[in-house]
Amino acid sequence: MNSTTQITTDEAKRISKRLLNHWKHKFEVAETEAYSKIFMPTATVTLTSREQSLDVMIENQQDNVEHLEQVVIDHLNRMAQQEFIVEWQHH
Repeated sequence: MNSTTQITTDEAKRISKRLLNHWKHKFEVAETEAYSKIFMPTATVTLTSREQSLDVMIENQQDNVEHLEQVVIDHLNRMAQQEFIVEWQHH
């Protein structure tokens, strides 16, 4: 099951970069001009920086996505040093 959300922020690139640097010691990561990817054992997290938002997509191989969604948003909150309230869409 895939999950997506959009975080309203004008610091998307900085937050994305911080999370990538934080997790690159634990997971394989990839970065392009358009997006950043974090390859976890059972999921791939894609962060796409926009001018006014950060788009987050979790491609999860397991049905229980709520835990991973919470882990990702908790880490993004820490990297941004603020609390984002998000609503996940499931596909």
